[in-house]
Amino acid sequence: MKADVIQYKFESEVGDIYLEASATGLRSCLTEKQKSPMVKSLAEAGEAKKYLAQAEAEIREYLAGKRKTFSVKLEIVGTPFQKQVWSQLQQIPFGKSVSYKELAENIENPKAVRAVGTANGRNNFCIIIPCHRVIAADGTLGGYSGGLPFKRHLLNLENIAFKG
Repeated sequence: MKADVIQYKFESEVGDIYLEASATGLRSCLTEKQKSPMVKSLAEAGEAKKYLAQAEAEIREYLAGKRKTFSVKLEIVGTPFQKQVWSQLQQIPFGKSVSYKELAENIENPKAVRAVGTANGRNNFCIIIPCHRVIAADGTLGGYSGGLPFKRHLLNLENIAFKG
């Protein structure tokens, strides 16, 4: 991470959420602390403050059932394949889910189911880029970087049916 990237943590009903941002956009939204310097309050965030504050507000609105899409500016870093998968994740509407196979078909690479799953797991923007909306073809959850209770909470919030 660049030196100008800072980290901010806020508590939510699904646990701690760690946001990273620079002066030019949000770099990540994760459930675990990252290596970049941590600020204790938004007042200490400098030029990154507007992205951190916007992301926190939008995530809180989403968790309260008042937001279905996100508009905070993202700085997405990844391989071309990962970016293709993450772009497709952003096309899954609120309240809908797809299987890993469907996601692979949607990027016109139907044999890349495992690679799609790996890219999904490397998404640095939980909630905002909705990797939680991807479930196994049989309706089970599979894995989730934030943990299955977190994924269940998000799916329940969106009234998405799943097994387990």
